[in-house]
Amino acid sequence: MAEAPVCRVWWSPAVDDPATRALLDADERARRERLHQAADRARLTTGRALIRTVIGRITGTPPRRVPLHRRCRHCGGPHGKPFVPGAGVRFSLAHAGGRVVLAVTEGPEPGVDVEPVPGRSVRRLAPRVLAEDEYRAFQALPDHRRDRAYAVYWTRKEALLKAVGLGIVVPKRDITVSGPGRSAALVEWRGPYAAGPFALFDLEPGPGYAGALAVCGRSARVEQRFLEHPLDDG
Repeated sequence: MAEAPVCRVWWSPAVDDPATRALLDADERARRERLHQAADRARLTTGRALIRTVIGRITGTPPRRVPLHRRCRHCGGPHGKPFVPGAGVRFSLAHAGGRVVLAVTEGPEPGVDVEPVPGRSVRRLAPRVLAEDEYRAFQALPDHRRDRAYAVYWTRKEALLKAVGLGIVVPKRDITVSGPGRSAALVEWRGPYAAGPFALFDLEPGPGYAGALAVCGRSARVEQRFLEHPLDDG
């Protein structure tokens, strides 16, 4: 039996200092300058620096020389999931609030997501996101558990969509995942974009957040690392 592939996950706080900004290319610096909120600038800067630092160490390339390209695997357009040409690794990046997370494998495609637990009622949002069975289970929860449950459902579905490079074209109600309190798993994926199988995992972003990881294939081993700075040796 083949050994399960390893997916390594790096967590970093969002920072925006001269050392991280030094790893941005010209286009990324221009994009950063167009962002009005300091938090948005920190997340962009940290994400790009974290990718270049981690991939650079894996491939033996100086981080400044790690190129990041974007090409949609479905239409070929200059958008979609970023990749490093010729690196031999696949990765997925997500950020929310003060958290930035990078998942890397040397084989199957990963998808990662992190979200803050909503600080407000999600009653209006839930019917647009949850499949029929999920929504029934959601309604049965006491009110104080619904915000957390919604974030768990959301991140599990987003991780799956990121693993296959899809976004808003897929209604989240087409995807059914296991509910909070149960091991993360894809239950059903309906519609023209149905995909699978996937190994699905909950991650540990810390209090006030939910996170999930999907890896294409039936199994994977997950290793999480928590950095104090995106340029740290993790």
